[in-house]
Amino acid sequence: MAATLPSGVVSSPERDFVNAHLDDLHTDLDAWLRIPSISADPAHAPDVAASAEWLAAALRRTGFPVVEVWKTAGAPAVYAEWPSADDGAPVALVYGHHDVQPVDPLELWEHPPFEPARVEGSDGPELHARGAIDDKGNVAMHLLGMRAHLAATGRDTPAVTVKVLVEGEEESGSPHFAALLRERAERLRCDVVVVSDTGMAAPDVPSAVVAMRGLADAEITLRGPAVDLHSGSFGGGVPNPLHAMATLLASLHDAHGRVTLPGFYDRVRPLTDRERDLMARVPFDEQAWLTGPAASRLATGEDGFTTLERIGARPTAEVNGMWGGYTGPGHKTIIPAEAHAKITFRLVADQRPADLAEQVRGWVAANLPAGIQADVHVPAGGVSPCASDLDSPAMAALLTAIGQANDCDPADVLFTREGGSGPEADLVDVLGAPLVFLGAGLPTDRIHSPNERVLLPMLYRGAEAAAHLWRELATVPLRPR
Repeated sequence: MAATLPSGVVSSPERDFVNAHLDDLHTDLDAWLRIPSISADPAHAPDVAASAEWLAAALRRTGFPVVEVWKTAGAPAVYAEWPSADDGAPVALVYGHHDVQPVDPLELWEHPPFEPARVEGSDGPELHARGAIDDKGNVAMHLLGMRAHLAATGRDTPAVTVKVLVEGEEESGSPHFAALLRERAERLRCDVVVVSDTGMAAPDVPSAVVAMRGLADAEITLRGPAVDLHSGSFGGGVPNPLHAMATLLASLHDAHGRVTLPGFYDRVRPLTDRERDLMARVPFDEQAWLTGPAASRLATGEDGFTTLERIGARPTAEVNGMWGGYTGPGHKTIIPAEAHAKITFRLVADQRPADLAEQVRGWVAANLPAGIQADVHVPAGGVSPCASDLDSPAMAALLTAIGQANDCDPADVLFTREGGSGPEADLVDVLGAPLVFLGAGLPTDRIHSPNERVLLPMLYRGAEAAAHLWRELATVPLRPR
């Protein structure tokens, strides 16, 4: 437990160890970040493989007695296991990923994306590089956290059996992850999954993510004339598929900001008063958000909900792209034969990606003008939403660990919701274990953008929280295996 030093600075054996070994974390992370493990680019497949091998070696150095690189039909995953010597000790599985996003546009980076750079920011020292927080930083903190746990408790093995699964395709949609989970389900059996691919609300706001939205996508093609036509000879006389697409997409939301797909809200689990109250406790400066990470002039969306609720707890539909006809220099006076659009949908608790195909087709059919034909492609699969049980023993252990690392009472740790999506629901579906989220990222870390960064003090606190978590999980009644 934490002890107060004479100077008033709060410390603990875990924190003391982390602070004494920060150079180890820096050295490890710098080396790993130099590997351009971009899973979306086939040219970087050798780099993704090298990233997996680097992590495997780092886990062995940390002391994990079992470390394996698991091949998949795509990029390799890394598995490690450190059994507890205590009879009946619960089993925790840490999930993360070692692949990173592409770096385009390269010219917007202030430092080369795979040459880690220290920058002194307004909130403290930062580390800039692709993958600094998403997700290599969030995984690397566990290497130091495990060492701190063992040193602080005087143990030779962790208080809980710790398994680690770090995939190599999360930034490409985790296409082979569910199959890997099913294939290795016995090896991965656990009592709780600790997802380390998220973060906190702000540097001075201890918080825990408790839900992630799901994802489904659709591509629509509208066809009018069989060929591009001269707009002078045929304009005003035949239907224009680009006009039809503009009208169709304009009907995607009603005047209240609600998605108009038939049945879209049928399965949406309403937010409870408690959930809304918990979200309202999270400090949020909407104007600062607009001028900062949102880079927008106005907050908008579904009526009756706050901006935080809209971006984390409500389902959405977004037009990602629309194209057709002529878009080159000058002009070309045509009525195009085709128009195209891509749309994505973020889903919340109880919605199912499989339902979107029928809903999108129903919406298109109801809004399609005469003379226009539509092809609707909704890929199978998608990503299901997931959520933590706010009252579970694992959540109590997590809140205690975060509170100790941030010098606050566990009751003061706030709950946030992640608007993005990942394969966490597959972990729940295949392994049947509850989820908790432990991450060190911030909304201002520019993940997926140029100049991605991690605020280093957040990473240090994350390592300490991980060290506390293994001790705390050993003290709470998790589900029987």
